[in-house]
Amino acid sequence: MEKLDPDEISRYQRHILLPEIGGAGQQKLKRARVMVIGAGGLGSPVLQYLAAAGIGTLGIADDDRVVLSNLQRQVIHDSGTVGEMKTQSAADAIARLNPHVRIVRFEERFSAEMSALHLPRFDLLIDGSDNFETRYAAADAAELSRIPLVTGAVGRFDGSLTVLKPYETGPDGQLLPRYRDLFPAPPPEGLVPACAEAGIVGALTGVIGTLMAMEAIKLIAGIGEPLTGRLLLYDGLSARFDVVKYRRRAAKGQA
Repeated sequence: MEKLDPDEISRYQRHILLPEIGGAGQQKLKRARVMVIGAGGLGSPVLQYLAAAGIGTLGIADDDRVVLSNLQRQVIHDSGTVGEMKTQSAADAIARLNPHVRIVRFEERFSAEMSALHLPRFDLLIDGSDNFETRYAAADAAELSRIPLVTGAVGRFDGSLTVLKPYETGPDGQLLPRYRDLFPAPPPEGLVPACAEAGIVGALTGVIGTLMAMEAIKLIAGIGEPLTGRLLLYDGLSARFDVVKYRRRAAKGQA
């Protein structure tokens, strides 16, 4: 197990004081390798909080560049990075925040082909993408690699997130649900407008992204009750949280 150096012990002191984490839990965070899809609205707080928490290796998959209209919600970037690749801008920001974190940049769109090459090197996948094609690809790739997936989504004033571990069984002995048990098929094209068309309040991505980072820390440290089989819903206008439980669907032909 990798030891924490004196600087890290000082840096993570508030974590180490927590009995649920302690020195052993902080070492787990240091050993962890997490791939984050998207350095945008959700990816920004995910990357910032995981870097601050001492995740040892962060992979960032994004093929886009920073534009001015991103800065209202993609807070890992700033006015001086407009035009840069998001992976580079995010990596530079993380280096300033915590030099102990190793960054692996993937300047490409997440796909089945990309994940087959790179995902086996990681312990956890976090999906902060903004399209259904990538969300389904992430769910399939994480299940195939048998690693947990934290996935979130936002729109206008509402957000949601859940944790997927469909390769494991629950307390009842049944396999845990897949992404397709929650969303059997993507909606018809054009039915769900992108934030560039419908708009989005920037702080919403901070709320959901921070919750995603919290789920990742729980999974890595082995503490608490992750959102497995539960979809957390947030309504920003009413300041209301709801939780919806979901289960593995029976295979066709089974009762």
